Amino acid sequence: MHNIMLKAKFHMASVTHAVLNYEGSCAIDGEWLDMTGLREYEQIQIYNKDNGERFTTYIIRGEEGSKMISVNGAAAWKASIGDRVIICAYASYSEKELIEYKPALVYLNKDNTINHTSNAIPVQLG
Repeated sequence: MHNIMLKAKFHMASVTHAVLNYEGSCAIDGEWLDMTGLREYEQIQIYNKDNGERFTTYIIRGEEGSKMISVNGAAAWKASIGDRVIICAYASYSEKELIEYKPALVYLNKDNTINHTSNAIPVQLG
């Protein structure tokens, strides 16, 4: 049996560009891709905290160190510059792989500087 699990997440990233007439769907700072193990052309889900939009697209590599989150092509209709988004990638893991499984979680400040990283989400309290 395989389980689909969260592979990596950028939490509360700020959209830096929204380019309707650009090939490719979401450019992400290349250093962040390397940090999380995400790859160019990998499928991602984007959840827009400012307008409630949720959509699927893919990654293109952004300039290293740019702090770029550029929502491009048709996806640019779903996000505006300054919107705060959560970007998630999921992967399928076997039961054996789940023994060592830990997602790569990156928490960002409003200016897209990294606040902190983690491999676990805290337990939600009532």
